[in-house]
Amino acid sequence: MTVEIGFTDELTNSQFAPLAALCAQYQQNHILEPLIRAQILMRGRNFSAADKLIQVLLSILTGCETLSEVNQLLKPEIGLAKLWGWEHFADQSSLSRTLDGLTLKQIEQLRQSTTTIWQTYGRIGSHDWRGYLWLDFDLSGLPCSSLAQESQKGYFSGKKTPLDGN
Repeated sequence: MTVEIGFTDELTNSQFAPLAALCAQYQQNHILEPLIRAQILMRGRNFSAADKLIQVLLSILTGCETLSEVNQLLKPEIGLAKLWGWEHFADQSSLSRTLDGLTLKQIEQLRQSTTTIWQTYGRIGSHDWRGYLWLDFDLSGLPCSSLAQESQKGYFSGKKTPLDGN
């Protein structure tokens, strides 16, 4: 598949153009192939179970925190759907029913598929584990200058700011 990104005279608009490029990369390199090969047999009119699982992944990548957001955020993206060969995206209720219908055996197959994907394409295997891996889980607010990039005035519950801190 050849993907071209550029201007068009057609009336198309997508807020997820970078995701479209990522999807094209996924398809070209068959990255999601282990997910597609998982034996998930379910009734599907318009979409296979693998198609719906890919759509759930796309909903996560587009920022949907819950499947209930799919109809507003992902369903209008016809261009992104056509990249995958679909006329449209599935309804959120269809995606939800698919996930609800998974058996423990199918969930284990999906776990194995995703493990295969991250082991093959992830960089965790090449990380030098002799050094420190810094993870910052401290969610407390820290004072910063008003000149700091993306800084915003905020409220820290229970915190008193020193008089010279403003």
